[in-house]
Amino acid sequence: MIISTGNAPAAIGAYSQAVMAGGVLYTSGQLGLVPATGSLAGDDIKSQSEQALLNLKAIVLAAGFTMDDVVKTTVFLSDIAQFSEFNDVYSSFFSQNPPARSCVAVKALPKNALVEIELVASK
Repeated sequence: MIISTGNAPAAIGAYSQAVMAGGVLYTSGQLGLVPATGSLAGDDIKSQSEQALLNLKAIVLAAGFTMDDVVKTTVFLSDIAQFSEFNDVYSSFFSQNPPARSCVAVKALPKNALVEIELVASK
């Protein structure tokens, strides 16, 4: 089942915001784009990370899950030196019982974003 919400940026390519399969939610990667404008939330890692996580939360809620149901995240940073600042924001969304996480540095992200995050949720 395809999951879509207007509370997160529309897909900018041939993909869905998320797919539910076998009771598990798989999201596409979310940049720090403001849904109403399609622009990055700011030019710093903290504002983009917060917006990316808000976008993911909107998708998670649209699928009938909560952030407590998130079991795995994958994070792509364009500059691994910004990990600490990213982690400060990330921790505020997953303060207790955080999900498993992978974090990798990449050469570049769409729209010259600083961060992209995808997740898996299950009840």
